[in-house]
Amino acid sequence: MAVTDSPRQLSLNRSALVQWYQRNRERSRLLFDLIDPSVYYSRPISLRNPIVFYEGHLPAFSLIAMVKRGLGRPGVDERLEQLFARGIDPDNEQTAVPRSGAATAWPRRAEVLAFADAADEVMLEALREAPFVEDRPAMRRGEGIFTALEHEAMHQETLLYMWHRLPYEHKHPPKDLRYEFQASPIPPTRVVIPAGVATLGADRDRIPFGWDNEFDEHRIEVPVFDVDALNVTNAEYLEFVEAGGYRRKDLWSADGWELVQHEQLEHPIFWLRREGHWFWRGMFEDIPLPASWPVYVSQAEASAFARWKGRRLLTEPEYHRAAFATPQGDERAFPWGSDAPDPSRGNFDFTSWEPVPVGSRPAGASAWGVHDLVGNGWEWTSSVFGPFDGFAPMASYPEYSADFFDGQHYVMKGGSSATARELVRRSFRNWFRPNYPFVYAAFRTAGPADTRR
Repeated sequence: MAVTDSPRQLSLNRSALVQWYQRNRERSRLLFDLIDPSVYYSRPISLRNPIVFYEGHLPAFSLIAMVKRGLGRPGVDERLEQLFARGIDPDNEQTAVPRSGAATAWPRRAEVLAFADAADEVMLEALREAPFVEDRPAMRRGEGIFTALEHEAMHQETLLYMWHRLPYEHKHPPKDLRYEFQASPIPPTRVVIPAGVATLGADRDRIPFGWDNEFDEHRIEVPVFDVDALNVTNAEYLEFVEAGGYRRKDLWSADGWELVQHEQLEHPIFWLRREGHWFWRGMFEDIPLPASWPVYVSQAEASAFARWKGRRLLTEPEYHRAAFATPQGDERAFPWGSDAPDPSRGNFDFTSWEPVPVGSRPAGASAWGVHDLVGNGWEWTSSVFGPFDGFAPMASYPEYSADFFDGQHYVMKGGSSATARELVRRSFRNWFRPNYPFVYAAFRTAGPADTRR
């Protein structure tokens, strides 16, 4: 009689997983409590679902990824799990409207919260007591568990940039609200990054978890280039605006020009102009435009600025060279080295409601002296989002990446103030359409290096 190997038992720190899940849920609840109930069924961004969807989506997705797909157990309410299963990423408002609904098409908040409580109970019981056995594809290496945990942290950033679009009177500012305005001590120089190897992706055996688009690890030869040591600031971008950059069709891609025309854009959506003065549209109030903060723009706007300067955006491999390579020829886990992410290294993990001045976290600089490559705003690249060799859809969330390998999304790297520390890893990739202007996304320019300097 043949002997078969029994499924491998996973050795995971259950206490740490429970704490992570509880931390996620507490933060999500605090974010929803920031807003007034009167806007619960509104869509702050027309290309996204109404707010009610997201409060149901977070627990529903966790159930689907970990409990149902990972453990093969039942959920708590099939109707609500299907209703809240998946978000949308339409290319225009017309295709978004069918999912937008009206208040009567969505459950009352009390029903959503009751569903969330029931889901939390099931999730916590599973994290504490369920056998962690690799007998299902979605449970290999604990995939379903980490999918659920990282997904909620990712969506908390989505919530914040949605909340950013709500009128101030519908939000409750925290008592300790404060901002940083001091000018950067770092001069706005350019850094030459010599030709060399960039390692993209991850080795499946070396990290506990990664999303499917992070695999497989591979190396790319990158020619010499130069790059801005700092992200483009509001002050620098203001020069582009006042020079008529938004009226020059020759600077814009087709998608970018469509954005400008459709939205009648004359400046970034994070800016306001009132009585001849420029303001930053903050989370809780208008702020006189902080010259030293990074400008937040779409990929199309970033590209137009770069063309105006006679330059371009970084590619994904160039970002990796600037962020993780060293003059000695090796590569780091983080721009600053191997130490775990902490607030001294960058503006991430919900440490601030707004950006901070560029270059104000010098302890996070890369070996080349390039600043803010992690935190303070995602880093737009010119690389179209696509699979690496070895890509395979993940069992716990097979739609996660594959549906976006359409040539219509661009890679972002790094992170923003609202990016959880668990997502700050070298291989993590984010992506958005080039004409989507709502995310906390910054950029810097690159170009051919003058090696004579």
